[in-house]
Amino acid sequence: MDLVLNAADYYFFTPYIYPATWPEDSIFRQAVSLLIITNLGAYILYFLFATLSYYFVYDHSLMKHPQFLKNQVYREIMHSVQSVPWISIPTVSVFLLEVRGYSKLYDSVEEFPYGWFRLIASVLSFLFFTDMLIYWIHRGLHHRLVYKHLHKPHHIWKIPTPFASHAFHPLDGFLQGLPYHIYPFIFPLHKVVYLGLYVLVNIWTISIHDGDFRVPHIFRPFINGSAHHTDHHMLFDYNYGQYFTLWDRIGGSFKNPSSFEGNGPLNYVKKMTEEKRNSHTVSGRNNEKLFNGDFTKAE
Repeated sequence: MDLVLNAADYYFFTPYIYPATWPEDSIFRQAVSLLIITNLGAYILYFLFATLSYYFVYDHSLMKHPQFLKNQVYREIMHSVQSVPWISIPTVSVFLLEVRGYSKLYDSVEEFPYGWFRLIASVLSFLFFTDMLIYWIHRGLHHRLVYKHLHKPHHIWKIPTPFASHAFHPLDGFLQGLPYHIYPFIFPLHKVVYLGLYVLVNIWTISIHDGDFRVPHIFRPFINGSAHHTDHHMLFDYNYGQYFTLWDRIGGSFKNPSSFEGNGPLNYVKKMTEEKRNSHTVSGRNNEKLFNGDFTKAE
């Protein structure tokens, strides 16, 4: 995060915002700057990619599902907008530790033997490590003593849209994002890779709420996609994972997505629409017969 902070200082904060007497390495100034950067970045990522997903990926026929709430999209957006600033406060405290040099983030690939191999391995390590922690944190948030206080607001949306991706209770949102911040304090990670992964995991979070169930067949047993997560929202006790199905299989919480079996929410909407169409067709034919005198009053 220091790369972003340095760029913001150079191009914006130092020349235009802060007085010259306020040094760039002041911990209070860094905290304020990170708070601004984190909120702006979160809103930009959220509105940009959730909007793209909503208009170009999300199947709007899902909005006809009986469990889709009135004014749901507006409510999802408002919930997210109100939660992000509160989620950013503890998040900034972790970013501040990174900026102050307490993490294992590094600048140069050449700092370590087998630098490029280590860099690629760190990406895979990051994904598997965070997926493991998020699984257990997420599952813990479903415990009956915790759920109603923290995680229940996110499960209001039984048929989520991409705008539900950040609609969390603030503490819930921070806890599920915490593994991303823990990793660079335990394992070395390149700063640019860390930023890239942070952006990608936000996009992934949006994508698993997009209601689009197309997953390449070869990846279906391994990838926890939107089909898995939609069933999680609807059925509660299954598919807690973030990227992979591994820990759901280990923890006994894996469920093959209902949409893969032809009985998902989109299948339900299509069936419901077809039944209405057939009902209208039959009704129209009966009215036509009655108009033509084909029906006579029974004696």
